[in-house]
Amino acid sequence: MAQSGSELRRTLGVGDAVVIGLGSMVGAGIFAALDPAARAAGSGLLLGLAVAAVVAYCNATSSARLAALYPASGGTYVYGRERLGAFWGYLAGWSFIVGKTASCAAMALTVGAYVWPGQAHAVAVGAVVALTAVNYGGMHKSARLTRVIVSVVFAVLASVVVVCLGSDASDAGRLDVGVSGGAGGVLQAAGLLFFAFAGYARIATLGEEVRDPARTIPRAIPTALGVALVVYAAVAVAVLSVLGPEGLGRASAPLADAVRTAGVPGLVPVVRVGAAVAALGSLLALILGVSRTTLAMARDGHLPGALAEVHPRFQVPHRAELAVGAVVAALAATVDVRGAIGFSSFGVLAYYAVANASAWSLSSAPAARLVPVVGLVGCVTLAFALPALSVVVGAAVLGVGVAAYGVRGWWRTA
Repeated sequence: MAQSGSELRRTLGVGDAVVIGLGSMVGAGIFAALDPAARAAGSGLLLGLAVAAVVAYCNATSSARLAALYPASGGTYVYGRERLGAFWGYLAGWSFIVGKTASCAAMALTVGAYVWPGQAHAVAVGAVVALTAVNYGGMHKSARLTRVIVSVVFAVLASVVVVCLGSDASDAGRLDVGVSGGAGGVLQAAGLLFFAFAGYARIATLGEEVRDPARTIPRAIPTALGVALVVYAAVAVAVLSVLGPEGLGRASAPLADAVRTAGVPGLVPVVRVGAAVAALGSLLALILGVSRTTLAMARDGHLPGALAEVHPRFQVPHRAELAVGAVVAALAATVDVRGAIGFSSFGVLAYYAVANASAWSLSSAPAARLVPVVGLVGCVTLAFALPALSVVVGAAVLGVGVAAYGVRGWWRTA
């Protein structure tokens, strides 16, 4: 069938889809998420990781089932619209676009902070422009660059694990899985660590560019999630064995501090380079995901219709990509949002709550509904276990979206 002016080309196989998911998940979060999680849960950090993994598995399973049925750009925006109604789809899309746009700016600034701290904003803008240009050139270019990034990050993380576990500073006694932070601390740590798992959504939001989506997506999402879980668990165990819960909670750069404590300070610059490259990978995948959700919402009139245009040669939503790139570059040039994006985790969990509710509607069989129910309850629980400021800001952002939806509906019927 010929491509229309608003349809994307299916070019991604299972391998490329898995790589894009890993590029989103195994990003800068693993270099920075462990210390706040340790402060929240103490020695219960590994339990928090396990809880986050269970919720992520439920979300991944629900997303895979839905993506196979609705292989269109937009991910949960499309699933919520088709299964629950226009409002719920819109709410998921709004949560994703607003939260992930802030995440894009944060990742860009993370790149700047590692590459050239004195000019972090300038480097951040340059990174956004460069990666937007890569995405503009077509999905194959994005997938190839992501493959290189994932390889570099995996090599750095493997080095950290080997150095830490092989050092005299490593002590298995520090892996005590007691709950020194209490049940609330474990849940808060799970909510913070869950954010690092959320990249598999990128596979679903790219559903319109995947070949044989009914086969590819259900294979790619759990594969990417499983690999990421193994990597996260290995890194968490290695760093905890060297620093312990208290030392990890105090660390400003936990992986760099861990290799220094392990007696290999020469590896610290390599870890810093790995963090910068990981942030680039996350930024690349985030821009991809936000632009595809923007495309889907523009098709339905929730955003300007011009953003639904697909480039006739490169087969990408070029106007949506340019718009997202421009907004992210403006944020990265003017504000430092790294310390103010806690609400992004709240938005991601709201997004997946809609995904699980959508999957619940696929079947009335109790066994088929078990995973979506666990995922839905888990998302709501982790969302409200986040730090209070994150909950308040996240709820306010959702409220603005609801108000905008109501005003638009009133305007169209007036």
